[in-house]
Amino acid sequence: MAATLVAKELAAGHGDRALFSALDLVVAPGDVVGLVGANGAGKSTLLRLLAGLATPEQGQVRLSPPTATVGYLPQEPERRPGETVAAFLGRRTGVTAAQADLDAATEALVDGRPGADDAYATSLERWLALGGADLEERAEEVAAALGLAVGLDAPMTALSGGQAARVGLASLLLSRYDVFLLDEPTNDLDLDGLARLEEFVTGLRAGTVLVSHDREFLTRTVTRVVELDLAQQQVRAYGGGYAAYLEEREVARRHAREEYEEYADTRAALEARARTQRAWMEKGVKNARRKAGDNDKIGRKFRTEATEKQASKARQTERLIERLEVVEEPRKEWELRMSIAAAPRSGAVVATLRGATVRRGGFTLGPVDLQVDWADRIAITGANGAGKSTLLGVLLGRVPLDAGHAALGSGVVVGEVDQARAHFHGAAPLLDAFEAAVPEMTPADVRTLLAKFGLRADHVLRPAATLSPGERTRAALALLQARGVNLLVLDEPTNHLDLPAIEQLEAALDSYTGTLLLVTHDRRMLDQVRTTRRIEVADGRVAER
Repeated sequence: MAATLVAKELAAGHGDRALFSALDLVVAPGDVVGLVGANGAGKSTLLRLLAGLATPEQGQVRLSPPTATVGYLPQEPERRPGETVAAFLGRRTGVTAAQADLDAATEALVDGRPGADDAYATSLERWLALGGADLEERAEEVAAALGLAVGLDAPMTALSGGQAARVGLASLLLSRYDVFLLDEPTNDLDLDGLARLEEFVTGLRAGTVLVSHDREFLTRTVTRVVELDLAQQQVRAYGGGYAAYLEEREVARRHAREEYEEYADTRAALEARARTQRAWMEKGVKNARRKAGDNDKIGRKFRTEATEKQASKARQTERLIERLEVVEEPRKEWELRMSIAAAPRSGAVVATLRGATVRRGGFTLGPVDLQVDWADRIAITGANGAGKSTLLGVLLGRVPLDAGHAALGSGVVVGEVDQARAHFHGAAPLLDAFEAAVPEMTPADVRTLLAKFGLRADHVLRPAATLSPGERTRAALALLQARGVNLLVLDEPTNHLDLPAIEQLEAALDSYTGTLLLVTHDRRMLDQVRTTRRIEVADGRVAER
């Protein structure tokens, strides 16, 4: 059904820290609204409010009609122990919950309870609208189209990251909600998955609100942009797509700065004039007192009139200052300014693979023959599940070979941001986990460095596993600045990073002089980052392009 979601005067915060207030939003059928803002600005919080999973501090959210269905797909899909792929798809599409309601309504109908007829009709209509009647058949078709190499009865917890990403995409493609709320739907998707997701989103008749840090995806899909500006504590809406938003935002920021500077210059000039006038007035009073015994009546009258005139002018200037319309200074946005510390260069050959083969169940990587030389900048691309992360593990000596030979060169110092951000998944506080990786740094220096990456006092003492995905990624990037590296390995580094941080990472990579291995599906990053070689992994085979 056609449905409209309306939010009025929403406010939310974390503890005593306000995220946003007085937020109004209307999502009509066919709208694709992009939520943008720095990590921590409240984008995921807003999606949860719109989904009815959290209660706003102020304001309300309503649906028209009230019976419309809202699908919320969180940033990190929950993989429950014992849940199969089919059960995951049923839960994520809302069909499982609708089936439970229908079963209860059927039981009530059989028991002849009052109002059971209407409840059954409503439950059946909802179940049909969500696609419950043919979900199983459609799931088989979508899984085959996505190349999912596991059956629908496979446990979700047994899937690789690439397979889980495909199942997450499948759950979206199978969904038939009236309003979609998507939190980072592009994370972990390969280029084919991104193309399918774009086609799905742009073809929806339902209204959609999405959070994404994939600049190309935003450019191709959104029709409007809502910016949560944490620095200014403001919410701004922009008509048009993402490219138009970037232009309008730049113009608006420039005008705001110009208006403030004009106001500040005018006020400073008036205050300087007022000070001068008061000084002249005080000088006149002193002269009048000094010459009070002077019998020159004309002189005394002249000095008195001059003093009164200066006092009048000073009052006029002060009134001008009071009547000035105050323009608040635009608060400077926090910016991540990162660099990658360089270790002394390694030997001429950084890593070699000769006939390297890895077998995992029905999947085989290799045999691979590959040599990575000093200062190579290699982009590694390929579909999810093709073996890219396995290839990185083989090159770093982390994945044992079933056949062949692998070796790291002399003097290689590895700095890595792995796809899972595994270093910051434990129960230890972030401060302790970071210190363990760089024991030569003092706790004070660690705190200072993490603060530069937006991780402050309320972050460093929390268990690392409780940090958001974006915060864990920032911590991983901070490690690169803390210790020198000459082989930099980045596996999907832009996942969960906000747009300013992605741009800073690209700038840091541009000035990095060591060897780089980059795995990413971020199309803008592939265009922006300078590379010397490109390797494609497909079905366990590695080829240079």
